Amino acid sequence: MAAITAARAGKSVLLLEKLSKIGAKLKATGGGRCNLTNTLSNEAFMARFGKDGRFMSSALEALDHKALMAFFKEIGVESHAPDGYRVFPVTHSAATIIEAMELEMQTLGVTVLCSQKVETLEHDGTHITGVSTQSQTFSAQNVVIATGGMGYPVLGAEGDGYPMAASVGHTITELFPAMMPLKVKETWVEDCRADTIAKVTMHVNIKKYKKLSAKGDLIFTKGGIRGPVVLDFSREITPLLSKMEEVPVLVSLTKGMNEEKIREHFKQETNKNPHQNTLELLQTLLPHSVSLALCKLAEVDPALSLGKQTGVARDALIKLLVWTPLIVNGHDGFKMAMITRGGVSLKEIDPYTMQSKKLSGLYFCGEIMNIDGPCGGYNLQWSFASGYVAGLLKDRQAL
Repeated sequence: MAAITAARAGKSVLLLEKLSKIGAKLKATGGGRCNLTNTLSNEAFMARFGKDGRFMSSALEALDHKALMAFFKEIGVESHAPDGYRVFPVTHSAATIIEAMELEMQTLGVTVLCSQKVETLEHDGTHITGVSTQSQTFSAQNVVIATGGMGYPVLGAEGDGYPMAASVGHTITELFPAMMPLKVKETWVEDCRADTIAKVTMHVNIKKYKKLSAKGDLIFTKGGIRGPVVLDFSREITPLLSKMEEVPVLVSLTKGMNEEKIREHFKQETNKNPHQNTLELLQTLLPHSVSLALCKLAEVDPALSLGKQTGVARDALIKLLVWTPLIVNGHDGFKMAMITRGGVSLKEIDPYTMQSKKLSGLYFCGEIMNIDGPCGGYNLQWSFASGYVAGLLKDRQAL
């Protein structure tokens, strides 16, 4: 996006790609479907990024989701939001996006050199003068670093931009893998792998961090949890796991129902069918595998009716249905992370231009900066918007 924007402004542009082909990580986004952006207003969009979301204000004014969709339409890619929220190319293929951008670069005369790993930023102390690879130096008045984070290193994201930025005086915040599956201490989750639980709420069960929460679909795995809610939640959990061995969490598997609502639901279901046992009753709320696991945890006999359970067991079961406790105790690091939490300090980047405050002519875009969002097109929209602004190569001091 930065290359296209700069070329459209009449600049001579060279794109240096470390891998043998461009867009490897983009091709993997959204499970290969490429969730480009979403239809939220800019205010709502920024709010999902937390306290640093306001940093994106100027970039989103320059290229919001409507402008992004218009840009892709202009280069031959129609997009739509089938659920009214998440925006995809109508082909639901990331390859469509890459091919269109590649063709646009060719049309604009952008030179693309692959298998070129940039190792050094060249400068005179105040202004960028170019970059060097292992074998060659390229002179340039402006350099845009769009190297991404450290997630999915097999797709080329190995954090190459961080030492480059640090070499010219930029602060790199602590880096954490994010948007990834999590491991849990509990073994019962392994028995529930066949089922996806919709509209789950999760929050950290530590008083100091109780506001950390996420909502979405949950999938149990062998030894852990995944799914959209976990991908979002992991952004908050991985930094905590760097401080503590285990993070207790509470999970609402029953769409936020409280004890009173669950008791009322069971009463209604029992009136409809007085002969059903506890397991059958639970299955009016949850899949068989999860219902059976919760019976074991609450020490209730799944074959007995709910009325024949002891009061203690019945209460324990209802409490588990309101909030099911899990202990998160690990993850697989950057190799399974879709994004990186952390990066170049936002205080050292001009939000209006994406230019470095440390070195004139140096620009940043996308994930290399210390800002990240949840699932749902947030991080791609930010990458495209910041790439667009960086590609304008503006200098506020000269405005």
